[in-house]
Amino acid sequence: MEAIDKTSRIEKIIKLTLITIIGSILITISAKIKIPFYPVPMTMQTFVILLIGITLGYKIGLATVTLYLLEGIIGLPVFASSPDKGIGIAYFIGPTMGYLIGFLVAVYFAGLFKYDKGLINTFFKLIFSVSFIYILGLIWLGTLIGWDKPIFKLGAEPFLLAELFKMLLLLFLTPTLLKAKKLIKIT
Repeated sequence: MEAIDKTSRIEKIIKLTLITIIGSILITISAKIKIPFYPVPMTMQTFVILLIGITLGYKIGLATVTLYLLEGIIGLPVFASSPDKGIGIAYFIGPTMGYLIGFLVAVYFAGLFKYDKGLINTFFKLIFSVSFIYILGLIWLGTLIGWDKPIFKLGAEPFLLAELFKMLLLLFLTPTLLKAKKLIKIT
């Protein structure tokens, strides 16, 4: 009986490790693809962060985003503008650090929430979750470049229309993502 339990634990660890690695690869791909949008090109990174939270839950979601951030910090070109605008810790502590740390808070809330109270409730939970990416991003950006600059106009306003589009897309995909979560059976 003990051997079966040990095998079961090893299988679970392998499964969770693979899911986390695949999730970090998905975040990387979503950071690299730029979709034409107005007023600036859109990546699907925030979409994937919330998708991971909804589908994998907050624990595996946090592990996945942490892995992604660690990959970037050690120098793998996983971030949206790397390697063009730098790699590693130098890139991480640049203007986007607050947004990147916000990924952790966003995936946590997206994974923690229950999505069983209708579309409007789900929409507000998604907006709440993604807002931490922008709040922390703007705080860090203001700290880095100075609060005398138009922080909101630089760090949030150009992305809000794209963010609304992504949240609406997630809103209608959430029932399917919750079904996928049951199929994956992460416990």
